Amino acid sequence: MTHIDLPVQQTELLLEEVSSNCKSTYENIILRHINDKCQNMSHCMISQSGFLEKTPVDNRNVVEISCCGLLPSNFVLFPDELINTIFPEDFVVISNEESLEIAQVKGIGELVKKKRQYIGLFKEDLPKVLRKATIEDLERTRKNISDEQKAIPKFRASVQKFNLEMKLVSIHYQFDRKKLFFFYTADGRVDFRELAKELAAEFKTRIELRQIGVRDEAKKIGGIGSCGRQFCCYSFLNNFKRITTQLANDQNLLSNMGKLSGPCNKLKCCLSFEIE
Repeated sequence: MTHIDLPVQQTELLLEEVSSNCKSTYENIILRHINDKCQNMSHCMISQSGFLEKTPVDNRNVVEISCCGLLPSNFVLFPDELINTIFPEDFVVISNEESLEIAQVKGIGELVKKKRQYIGLFKEDLPKVLRKATIEDLERTRKNISDEQKAIPKFRASVQKFNLEMKLVSIHYQFDRKKLFFFYTADGRVDFRELAKELAAEFKTRIELRQIGVRDEAKKIGGIGSCGRQFCCYSFLNNFKRITTQLANDQNLLSNMGKLSGPCNKLKCCLSFEIE
């Protein structure tokens, strides 16, 4: 191999160019990972060029989580003492407005910062990580899940007793068991006051009955769409947009209306992905 001596100034310029190229390559890799994970999410349709400059980087300690509970965000803050101790797939206990939930870590570090910057999130209020889950925490979670399953026949028996038109979708115990949530669908409004009293007496905790729509039901249950992939609402969508036939018309899809409804019998969420 031939050795070439370069002047010091030229060497420094070359190193600076290599460093810049490496940084650019690293950011491109991160953005590619973000695009793969977002999979056509409307936020990710924004051009990469210049967008990262519009939102500053949130340098707080933030991790991305997946939680079956009622958290307002998929991102949570964690304290300095937990730095270098939290990794993907770890379970953590989350504090959110006087309630506790357990969640699983999905993303950490620079990738999360770039993703949050990419979708325009900065310095918003976030739930906080109290601690990494202990064996006792995981055992409590296992018991909560077991008790949720046991609550299903009791709920259905009470609904039948009061002759209510309600379809149970899911049940959720808060991690600290201060509340027990029942999610249901119904054609109209339901007077469930007597039902709530009976459930509270049965389970000895605060009961909250929440009526949800068919799109929310699909999001909770999940499934495979006609494209062969998991429902968008189940895998990555956090909020539902208003989908109209005008969106289909703008994309010249009205001639194929029979294929534009999802399993929830509503127009598919992906119709909005091509719209600015």
